[in-house]
Amino acid sequence: MRSMTLPAALAAACLGLATPALAQGSPGGSTTPTSVSTTADLAAICLPGDQDPRRLEAIAYCQGYMTAAGQYHTMLHRPGGRRRPLYCLPSPPPSVADSAIAFARWARQNPQHNQEPALDGLFRWAQTTYPCPQEAAPSRPRTSR
Repeated sequence: MRSMTLPAALAAACLGLATPALAQGSPGGSTTPTSVSTTADLAAICLPGDQDPRRLEAIAYCQGYMTAAGQYHTMLHRPGGRRRPLYCLPSPPPSVADSAIAFARWARQNPQHNQEPALDGLFRWAQTTYPCPQEAAPSRPRTSR
């Protein structure tokens, strides 16, 4: 069994609290998943079909998920803190809507990650898309011989 890191597990648990409210069946026969557990589920919600009757609900769910995950990451990885951030957004940062579309496209192009937990896939995309600059190696003091 694959284990999650503590931050991923906590975030998944917190984000999972909202899932039951959306887990009810759709009377319109929507193909959009209404709960998120895998990267593929999140990608489908982030980029639903144009004719999906629950399109706006899916987009709102996706953007809320991404916003919460981003805020959680920011809280855990404060500037100057002990934990190095998993990803580093540019300034100005992309919009949540643009990020959701980019994530969904990345997930479709990387199906090998489809069955990973949604949060792991989201952070994998963020690390790939917004890598942090490499920290300069600490200089060693010169010793005289």
